[in-house]
Amino acid sequence: MSAVTRYFLFLSYRGTAYNGWQLQPGKHTVQGVINKALSTVLSEQINVTGAGRTDTGVHASYFVAHFDTARGEIDTDQQLVYNLNSLLPDDIAVSRIVRVKHDANARFDAVSRTYRYTITTIKDPFVSDTAWLLYWKLDIVLLNEASAILLNHSDFTSFSRLHGGNKSNTCRVSFAHWSWESGRLVFTISADRFLRNMVRAIVGTLIPVGRGKLSLKEFEEIIRGRDRGLAGQSAPAHGLSLIAIDYPEALFT
Repeated sequence: MSAVTRYFLFLSYRGTAYNGWQLQPGKHTVQGVINKALSTVLSEQINVTGAGRTDTGVHASYFVAHFDTARGEIDTDQQLVYNLNSLLPDDIAVSRIVRVKHDANARFDAVSRTYRYTITTIKDPFVSDTAWLLYWKLDIVLLNEASAILLNHSDFTSFSRLHGGNKSNTCRVSFAHWSWESGRLVFTISADRFLRNMVRAIVGTLIPVGRGKLSLKEFEEIIRGRDRGLAGQSAPAHGLSLIAIDYPEALFT
């Protein structure tokens, strides 16, 4: 029997004030804040492992991390969630804590992740740190025709951060679509995995397509070129949010 018990922590956060999710020496990160709060509530040193690492300024309306505790079975009712949230800042919120199998891994057991990128065409101080303000007129039909091309490819080197340390640049994109929601243009994309900076690089390259300045053929040639220098600039971080992560049901006890 394992000496520790493993749990999944479900949370959301606004990334504006953080240097991303992952711990970094001398940096204010979401992981660091979560570690401190959990360690206080459980009265033991806790180190969480996240489902991924969002960059500086990127948000997550849905995020998962796992942690081990030597206390064995812990009470995962709303009182524990309340106690944890009372220690966390306003821009981080825990929704639930669930016991999982001892070898369940929030990062490696995820079978798909979904991101959303939001663009607003109207200046609004209430969404200024969660949406990219663009005044250009964009053709959503062209945007969706270009996005559909992503599903036909698996090597996304052209949209990967240079020297990102990826062992592989292969991803399987299962969904990529633009839509109008509450007056804002929203890009939703799902894949089994994402490279660092991948979604922002894709959005930054799709914008010229929507403006009619880059053809569908040229967009696909950028993908085939497997060269980050061929793609456009990355879209700003604050418009991006991780919104879903899927796991096999078998992980949960």
